[in-house]
Amino acid sequence: MIIESGVIIFLGMLLLGIKLPRKVSLKLLGHPLALDLAVTVVAYAMHYGTFSGIMAAAVAGLMCSGFTSAARYAFGYIKKNSYTPGRIWRLRLTADELN
Repeated sequence: MIIESGVIIFLGMLLLGIKLPRKVSLKLLGHPLALDLAVTVVAYAMHYGTFSGIMAAAVAGLMCSGFTSAARYAFGYIKKNSYTPGRIWRLRLTADELN
């Protein structure tokens, strides 16, 4: 039950992340440690109070970390206004999207 709850928490946060503009998503992927920590802390704060809630948040945090690595590999990331393309999808970014 804890793993299923963690997957549901992760999917909820993933759906929120999908709604972000492409530029914001790529910039967040440029800072993977900060992104993983922020998402994990938010999940812990939301589910604090019970052991099963904390364990579900831990599962969601681990899944976020794995997804961040996979997304950086697949889509690439923006760091210091420089786009590093992904290995699976190479996105076409305009100059406005990089700044």
